[in-house]
Amino acid sequence: MHNINVPIKGYFRCILYFCYNYFMRNHFINNNSDCLLLFFAGWGCDEYEFEHLEAETDVLILFNYTDLELDFDFSKYKKINLIAFSAGVFIASVFKFDFKIEKKIAIDGNPYLFDEKYGLSEKMQKFLCNITEENADEFARNYLVKTEEEYNNFHPSRRTLTSCQEELECLKELYQIHKNNIKDIYDSAIFGDEDPIFDVSAQKEFYENRIKTIKNARHNPFFRINSYSQLFQFIK
Repeated sequence: MHNINVPIKGYFRCILYFCYNYFMRNHFINNNSDCLLLFFAGWGCDEYEFEHLEAETDVLILFNYTDLELDFDFSKYKKINLIAFSAGVFIASVFKFDFKIEKKIAIDGNPYLFDEKYGLSEKMQKFLCNITEENADEFARNYLVKTEEEYNNFHPSRRTLTSCQEELECLKELYQIHKNNIKDIYDSAIFGDEDPIFDVSAQKEFYENRIKTIKNARHNPFFRINSYSQLFQFIK
């Protein structure tokens, strides 16, 4: 069984040692391009949350980090860019790629996911553990989006709460196992200036001149845009 950081030529394959009954999911969007956007989505996400976003390149969306096993041929692509959102910022930071990535953007997340200062505080972790069917809508309104228009455009994940909570526990285990291997790989970071999940002032300290903030935005900026390319335009 391979360690999470072991690359295989032409592919990337990694197997985590726990949560055997579950698998990291991926969703591939084929636009017949020789460029790829590799997207590490956040905790609780799935492909439906981002289905409104247009893409000129191929897109590979990764989510549900209860297991980390991925077989995908990256060799056909002349150019690969990476974006990582929320918990996906941590996951991408412990992957070891055997191919070049042109641009790497962190969105409302930090490689040190469970660090008290830069990541999820203990209070926030407890809050996330207590999300239920009854308060999930309130969580989306108060933490993920800011305006009524954003909420109306919100595409919720189709995953069950049980699935999301299992993923959260596995993320905690993964963090403990690999926290000494975390690397800050990001060229740029984008944060909502009113993100209530991560301390924005701490992110400005961590990312320094690499960070840009979106005014009057909370944790999830994807319902303010209609294409992936807008993220790359924003950091220019």
